[in-house]
Amino acid sequence: MRAAVINRLDGTFDIEELAIGRPLRDEVLVEVAAAGLCHSDYLVASVDRGRPVPMVAGHEMAGTVVDVGEGVRDLAVGDRVVATEVDFCGVCRECRGGAPFRCLDPGAARRPAGAPARLTRDGEPVTSFGVAGFAERTILHRNKLVKVPSGIPFAQAAVLGCAVSTGVGAVLNSAGVRAGETVAVVGLGGVGLNVVQGAALAGARAVVGIDLQPAKLGLARRFGATHVVDASAGDVPAAVRDATDGGAHHVFEAIGLATTQRQSIGLTRTGGSVNFIGIPQGAPLDIDVMRDLLMGQRTFRGVYMGSTDPRRDIPFYADLYLQGRLNLDDLVSARVGLDEINDAYARQETGAIARLVITF
Repeated sequence: MRAAVINRLDGTFDIEELAIGRPLRDEVLVEVAAAGLCHSDYLVASVDRGRPVPMVAGHEMAGTVVDVGEGVRDLAVGDRVVATEVDFCGVCRECRGGAPFRCLDPGAARRPAGAPARLTRDGEPVTSFGVAGFAERTILHRNKLVKVPSGIPFAQAAVLGCAVSTGVGAVLNSAGVRAGETVAVVGLGGVGLNVVQGAALAGARAVVGIDLQPAKLGLARRFGATHVVDASAGDVPAAVRDATDGGAHHVFEAIGLATTQRQSIGLTRTGGSVNFIGIPQGAPLDIDVMRDLLMGQRTFRGVYMGSTDPRRDIPFYADLYLQGRLNLDDLVSARVGLDEINDAYARQETGAIARLVITF
């Protein structure tokens, strides 16, 4: 099969032929139909965090089951599925308590030591990041897959696995935004736009979208923002205070830079919450405990995958889309081929684009 392979940590992918094995016990072979280009995968290809190469990335994927291993009873050949980045065992106290995103044994969803590699090149193992969705086929533990209705298009289904789960989940699951509260969103990429529409779904009174790209501000309006702020012009804190009557109840930072993280703290009202979603890049954030926490009475929260319970949340989001209550059509900016992945990432990283999706 063909796959986009990371051979060098320079932000590029090479299209190569790889061999893929057969599913073992509790595993599923999926024919990939669509894979979203998430910024996190670009960072995997760009930043050395000790992951071995060659590697196949891609963690936002939808496809069709083509084979199942022994012990798989909840999925069958022909099922339309969405993959999740959440690794969970399903039996530890966190999983049983409804928090698989805090699983105590996430390695249970990976192949055990000594098992043959799922992917190989010329007989040598190729590692995976996420769900290895940048390939024509992938093998995953059954816990990594959720069945969705056939009525949802593959491209829209793919973004449920990360952009939607992380963004909408950060609002509904992590922060627990209530009707009548106010929200500010710093960074309006694929995740940030879903924070916006999650806040609208929750009944937030004011939803303020903040970005440097004017076109993304226009997109935010379509996803439910009541106010937008161009971060390159004017006083962002003052604009947020005006829109939210003194500062937001909940601020969501979806970029990962210390400068925007610091800015986000100043956008909250006394007693508000700051929700850090963006993968950290560059310098760490310095926190003044007296000013930022004690006097501000703020809650700081790290959000991982929107505190998602995949088997509960992904079908719920798919149903909202089919009801016309969740905007996935505007989220998918364009469809590209696997061979276009490098150009597509260049466009997405520098342009006013929500999400590009590889379709096969």
